[in-house]
Amino acid sequence: MLLLSHELADAMVRHALAHHPVEACGLIAGPPGGAPVRLVPLRNASNATDAFRFDSREQLSVWRELDERGEMPHVLYHSHTASRAYPSRDDVAFAADPATHYLIVSTVDPQSPEMRSFRIVSGRITEEALVISDCPTR
Repeated sequence: MLLLSHELADAMVRHALAHHPVEACGLIAGPPGGAPVRLVPLRNASNATDAFRFDSREQLSVWRELDERGEMPHVLYHSHTASRAYPSRDDVAFAADPATHYLIVSTVDPQSPEMRSFRIVSGRITEEALVISDCPTR
């Protein structure tokens, strides 16, 4: 199960809609063993409508910042602009950490974005419950 605050969920959707029709991407960080609390939008280096790729320099900088803050990436997210919120073959190939939540926001219908969360382990996709609540983010 992935528990997110309304604040984080809304920020992800805003990020996805702002970049539509290009896929948006980023992460949600938090302390190890704690809750995801901080959204970190990243640039889609592929600038594509059907793929995303973190910019390697930006990713290195963000991972260093996470280390300095004592945080880790709990959630890696991106949007699908022309398909439903379900991992593609590329998404499965990209998924390297079984402890990470992989969240997809579909903006196929910008008036009603769809958000779903998955665990991807050894190529196997398992959808998990996504609970959006008024939980505090800090």
